[in-house]
Amino acid sequence: MSGVAWHYVIKFIITGDAAVGKSSLLVRLTDQRFLANPDPTLGVEFGSKLITIPEENKVVKLQCFTNARTWLQDVREHADPHLTCILVGNKVDLCPPPATAFSSDSQPQQTQQPPGQLRQRQVTTAEAELWAKEEGLLFVEASAKSGENVEDAFEVATRDILGKIQRGVFDDDRSPGVKLSKARATDLTLESEPAPKGGCC
Repeated sequence: MSGVAWHYVIKFIITGDAAVGKSSLLVRLTDQRFLANPDPTLGVEFGSKLITIPEENKVVKLQCFTNARTWLQDVREHADPHLTCILVGNKVDLCPPPATAFSSDSQPQQTQQPPGQLRQRQVTTAEAELWAKEEGLLFVEASAKSGENVEDAFEVATRDILGKIQRGVFDDDRSPGVKLSKARATDLTLESEPAPKGGCC
């Protein structure tokens, strides 16, 4: 494949409070590995990944940056007013939902959780969903440790952005977070095509 290898470049800022797993989400997305004991991020980390959105027939390059400032207010104050924000509830592997089993008389009974580092949830799923809805955010719970829903979170946001592009919300020359590749029509395809057979010179 010659030329450009993606249709769009979409920039993501992974932002939030300290120690919530921003760097771990970035490394899980880009390197498919987990940082067991990451050092605190003092500046900005960067990573990128190509993803395919088959239903849109698009290849998108994600450029991701971590940032720990006062997150939602800063993003809204300094970014495009049409940006897509997704709230990712990380570390769900530490707080599994309570398991319920049924006894022989069909009455629900709480089952014991496996021992380990399980913790009480800081925010319930219902609280997070409600807050995300009130703030106009997408919402996904994920685990950088297990990889659960990490790539899905970025795909959900990417689909939302591609939908906005199709509706004309983003002007390709205006939005700093979304860039259209300047590829020729023959530079990129998702279907497997046989290599052209040609003669010499």
